[in-house]
Amino acid sequence: MNGMTDHAAAYAEVAAALADYFDGLHFSDTERLRKIFHPEAIYACATEGKLLHLTMAEYFPIVDKRPSPASRSEPRVDRIVSIEFAGPVTAFAKLNCAIGPKHFTDFLTLVKLDGRWQIMAKVFHFDLQSN
Repeated sequence: MNGMTDHAAAYAEVAAALADYFDGLHFSDTERLRKIFHPEAIYACATEGKLLHLTMAEYFPIVDKRPSPASRSEPRVDRIVSIEFAGPVTAFAKLNCAIGPKHFTDFLTLVKLDGRWQIMAKVFHFDLQSN
């Protein structure tokens, strides 16, 4: 395989893994999210002027309790903006998605461990959109 083929395959692997991320958010499905988030991953945001920093043990119960965008018939606006690689087992993804009036830009760092891509950190910003 040449470098371009390797890169295309790695991009496809990350994009496929991110489908679990998007589905997990849209359906508020922490089983799907557990497939993509490493158990030691962090979740961070400073949009509201103070640091929000959660572990997965803190984040997943929040997802479990909220009504899913799917249950509210919200349209999906998931989008992979870019995926970059620092090497064969380290990637950075920039994504857009929405939950209710919050439109997110997510920066995800991923590592490939145990044969699968996993999110190690989610750092994000959101804007409130009115309909």
